[in-house]
Amino acid sequence: MDAFQHINHARMVTLLEEARIPWLFYDDRPTKTLRDGAVLVDLHVQYRGQLRHEDTPLDIVMWVEKLRAVDFTVGYEVRAGGASPTDKPAVTATTQIAAFDIEGQRLRRFTPEEKAYLDSWRRA
Repeated sequence: MDAFQHINHARMVTLLEEARIPWLFYDDRPTKTLRDGAVLVDLHVQYRGQLRHEDTPLDIVMWVEKLRAVDFTVGYEVRAGGASPTDKPAVTATTQIAAFDIEGQRLRRFTPEEKAYLDSWRRA
């Protein structure tokens, strides 16, 4: 909480990360996944309404907005816990993430399996 009884900006960025990490990196897929190397390239957060401590647990909806050969953009909508999915989100955000070869210290192309997985999360 900040001095005005709202969820602090740094905490919001952490909440987005805490939602994103298990979604993208720690599931039971047997194929190579992004947990083998990815870097955050860009982050945008827009506050469209208030979120307070009593609004938790928050509902965070995520999807893939854009998918390219080496990077993708995740879209987010954050609402107070229990809010209707049709309610205006209190926070919208995007993160751009690139596949990264840790050993070679360079960007890499997505594998066909990674690309198919990410493509399955595009918003209809």
